[in-house]
Order: sequence, then C-alpha cells, then structure tokens
Amino acid sequence: MADRFFGTDGLRGTANVAPMTVDTALRLGLAAGVRFRRGTPPHKVVVGKDTRLSGYMFESALTAGLCASGMHVIMTGPLPTPAISFLTRSMRADLGVVISASHNPFSDNGIKFFDADGYKLPDQIENEIAEMVLTPDMKWPYPDSRGVGRATKIPDAGGRYIVYTKSCFPSHLTLAGLRIVVDCANGASYKVAPLALEELGAEVFRIGTDPNGTNINDHCGSLCPEVVAAKVREVRADVGLALDGDADRLIVVDERGRILDGDQLMAMCAQAMMARGELEGGLLVSTVMSNMALGIFMEEHGGRLLQVQVGDRYVVEAMRRESATLGGEQSGHLIFHRYSTTGDGLLAALQILRIVQEKERPLSELAGLLTPFPQHLVNVRVERRVPFEECPAIGEVVARVEAALGGRGRVLLRYSGTESLCRVMVEGEDEAKVREYAAQIAEVVGRQLR
Repeated sequence: MADRFFGTDGLRGTANVAPMTVDTALRLGLAAGVRFRRGTPPHKVVVGKDTRLSGYMFESALTAGLCASGMHVIMTGPLPTPAISFLTRSMRADLGVVISASHNPFSDNGIKFFDADGYKLPDQIENEIAEMVLTPDMKWPYPDSRGVGRATKIPDAGGRYIVYTKSCFPSHLTLAGLRIVVDCANGASYKVAPLALEELGAEVFRIGTDPNGTNINDHCGSLCPEVVAAKVREVRADVGLALDGDADRLIVVDERGRILDGDQLMAMCAQAMMARGELEGGLLVSTVMSNMALGIFMEEHGGRLLQVQVGDRYVVEAMRRESATLGGEQSGHLIFHRYSTTGDGLLAALQILRIVQEKERPLSELAGLLTPFPQHLVNVRVERRVPFEECPAIGEVVARVEAALGGRGRVLLRYSGTESLCRVMVEGEDEAKVREYAAQIAEVVGRQLR
C-alpha cells in the first residue's frame, strides 16, 4: 500500500478528498518530522506553497504536525518549488516541503519533500513516511513540552531566491534590449519571475501574475503556451516564457511565436555547454518521452543521451549517479546540476537567455537544431491500473502498430504518476499515421481499463 501512496512527484489529489485531506497533511507533518529529526536541535524545515486556495489549510495542518514532532517551521508563502529546494540548502534546514499540485487545476493540491541537500526523496524514504501515515494506531514519539517546535515566516524569501538565480547568470551580461513575455500561470512565480528578469534589464510583459486562489493554470502557463505565443507576436517580443503552477518547468516561444518544447531546449543548451566544456562526459539525461531526434542529435555532436523513466526526480537520480551536468524532460523540466538540484523554470530561462545574449542571434536560429519525428500523445482516462501485459487486447494493438512502424518509430504506454490517466504516445515518420495509430491504441486502452 505504501508504494502506491506517493506518485512520481509526491502525494497529489483533489483537495478535501482522501488522501488529500488535512488529516493526512497533519500525519505527513508528524511522519516527516519524526523521520528527519536527527542529531541535536534545532531541527528546521522550510515550508512553501503555490497560490491555490487549499494551500492555507494544508500549510496549517503540515505546520502543526511538524511542530508537534519537534521541528521548527520556516514558512515562505507562495514561492516556486525550486526556491524551496534552494532555501532548504541555504538555511541548513533538515527538510523542505512544498504544497503544490504543479500543473494540475486549482481543485487539486499536493505535498512533496526535499532532503537537506535539496533533492527530492527516493522511493525508499517516501515509503517509510507513508508507512507511518497509513498506520492507524501509530505511536508518535512526541517530544516533551520544551521540545515542541515553533513556526515563523521569512519575509525576504523571494528576494533571496531572486538574488540566487541572478547569480547563475554571467555577471558580464545583462538582458538589456530584450523584450520578454512571461506567463507565470497565476502560480508560485507570479512575483519573483518578472522581477528577476526586470532586474537583469529586460522589458517584461506579464501574463498570469494576478492569482486569486482559483485561477492557477487556468488557460495560462506552460499548459497553454499558445497564449504566450500570441502575446509575443502582438508586442513583437524576442522571447516568450511559460511557467507552470509551481514554476519547476518551462516552455519557451521564439520571436516568431513558435513553441519550443523541452527536447529542443535541451539540444540547444547541450550544444552550448559542450562548446564551453561544461557538459560533463558529453552526457545528456532525459526520459523515455524524449523524441528520437534528440538521441540522434547528441550522437552527431559527439555526445550521448541517457534515457530514464518519466519523472524529473528520476532524471536527477541518474544525473547524480552519472555525474551529469544537464538533464530534463520534454515537458519542460530542465535541470542544470551545476546550479540546482531540481527542475527550475526561471533558472532554465536565464540559461537559455544567456545563450541568446552570448550568440547575439535570434532564438529561432539557435533553437532550430532538431527535426523531430512526428509524435502524438493521447491521455486516456482510466478506472483501473493493471500491468499492460495482463491485457491481451492492448498487447495485440500495440504489436500491430509497432509492426506497421517497421523500426522507424515506437509506441510508449505509461500510467500518469499524478492523475488517473494512461498516456499513449506514438512516434514515427508519417504524422497522419502517427495520429491514426495513437487513436487506435487509445480506443482499446480506454475500453479495456474502464
């Protein structure tokens, strides 16, 4: 049961519906406090959130549990997920906690953890926490009255994060002369992202910077990059940046209004880093969702691509194991390990803007490195999650499609780690056929997993 409690990015679900209830949050605070209360006091934990209405109740419940376990809680208010990772390291905290459901609608929320080094927790530790949460008669080792933690707010948390991200941008460069559209998805970056860009000299056009608790990711942000694309064309901007609700992922738009995904951005950054001698071992780490063209690109440029299962924390785990300096996902998580321990949309944007300024060329020229194979993704709502090999009908339709692709394409099926979805991805040379094959497989999956 414990291994099903957390998904690929912490616990996530509809607010006030099990398991995303304040009771669960309270127990998570207790369990995480017990697990990470090590050594001598004071024990510190940094707690941040995005702009969802339900963030208030989960913040209160988590804080109560953490304080009851003996942890001193430092609350940041709305800040990007990577900011909490940074502050956990910077403040020498034992633990970091983020209350967010990332790109999900406002009705959802989630809870995820960072260790003292700013890395997301591995499955083993998450399972230990889950076991405590799911044990009804758990005997919590409460400290005595003098050992109870206290909660405080850190008013300058956003400023600290801005200073840090700017320090990752070369001091001899500025963004002066650039017109940049930034869409913060009415989420966690609504203050810090525009300010950081403006402080570096850019002329910034803001979208999605008026959160009201219920409009996070609502027809804005990285899930709707066409909004940024339209604004880029309207104001004749040089670059468009679209962040998601917790600002750990980034989609970029060039000056022509063309949307660039994570694969195209990784190719551009990998090439620049290889030229600067900063791509350790010539290695780029991505997931199995990356386009086949990315692997071909890396081989042609003397590098190599390592693919892992979907989830930015699995990318980071592989990067640590292989000493890689660049990794990411097609969906827009980009990890520059020299600067950060997790995906960071604002930091990634600054690394891309660095290339634009150094090369003094428009983004459309710099990012046109890949000729992607046509790829189509269909999300199928499912009621059951069973191994695909236990569904003969699914296996048969996949085999037929793979045979038709003839080795010049692929099929990938996987369950979402955060939603009740099966993701059907087909890649090949003929876009019309790719869409047709994806629809065929999705129809069978939907019928079999009701």
